[in-house]
Amino acid sequence: MNELDKDFVEYVVKALVDHPEDVKVERSVDDMGVLLELTVNPDDMGKVIGRAGATAKSIRTLLRVVGSREDARVNLKIVEPEGSEDRRAAAAEGAGDQPATEAAKAAKVEAEPERDASDELLERTKREFADLDDLDI
Repeated sequence: MNELDKDFVEYVVKALVDHPEDVKVERSVDDMGVLLELTVNPDDMGKVIGRAGATAKSIRTLLRVVGSREDARVNLKIVEPEGSEDRRAAAAEGAGDQPATEAAKAAKVEAEPERDASDELLERTKREFADLDDLDI
C-alpha cells in the first residue's frame, strides 16, 4: 500500500492538533491486516478522540476507505500516553455539569474499539425495517 494509509493519518491528525510535531504514526503489517499506532501529545488526545469518540471513529472510517482501495484491512490504535488515566479521573471529578458516572461512561466509550461499519449498517437496517412494520399500509 506504499504507506499511503500512514501518510493519510499523519496529515489529518497534524491538521487537528496543537502540537503537530508530537504526532507519530507507526505502521505494522501482519496476517490480520495493517495496524497504525498513533501517538500524540497528551494535551491533544481530546482533539484526536473527539466527543464520545466521534473524531476517532471518523478517521477510522476514512481509513477503511483508503484500505479498501488496496483490499487491505487498516486498523487505528490511539496510544494512550502515560498519566492520561489520572487526567481523565480528575476531569470526571471536575465535570460540574456531568455526574462522575456520566464522565466515566464517556471515557469508556472513547476507549472502546470501534464497531465495524457493517455492524452499524445492520443496526440501521433493522431500525428502518422496524419503522416500516409500524406503518399500516
